[in-house]
Amino acid sequence: QVQLVESGGGSVQAGGSLRLSCAASGVSDSSLIMGWFRQAPGKEREGVAQIEGDGSTKYADSVKGRFTVSADNAKNALYLQMNSLKPEDTAMYYCAADPSFLFWVRPDNRLTPKTDIAYLGQGTQVTVSS
Repeated sequence: QVQLVESGGGSVQAGGSLRLSCAASGVSDSSLIMGWFRQAPGKEREGVAQIEGDGSTKYADSVKGRFTVSADNAKNALYLQMNSLKPEDTAMYYCAADPSFLFWVRPDNRLTPKTDIAYLGQGTQVTVSS
């Protein structure tokens, strides 16, 4: 059974940086697609970034150039480096993994997490103040 545990959230001022980590246990499939999505109060879930087994990445337009997703397969860990944070980045951030795919790409290019993602963490809160 795959378990995902996030850490690294916190409060930061606009322009600051945070690094989220996701420790994965029980992973036997190196081809799992892993990524991050977020949800702010009263808003829909929003895909943020993902990384595939071959190292290819995908980002939401809203975070391109500011966030970087990476994985350390030896440590079964996933990371999200977040720079130049903005108040609109405030949300609960979730680590996710799936053998098929994580996000639907909407016509406006926004990423929407599918409803039946195989594995989810409990989330870590990120708060950015202006």
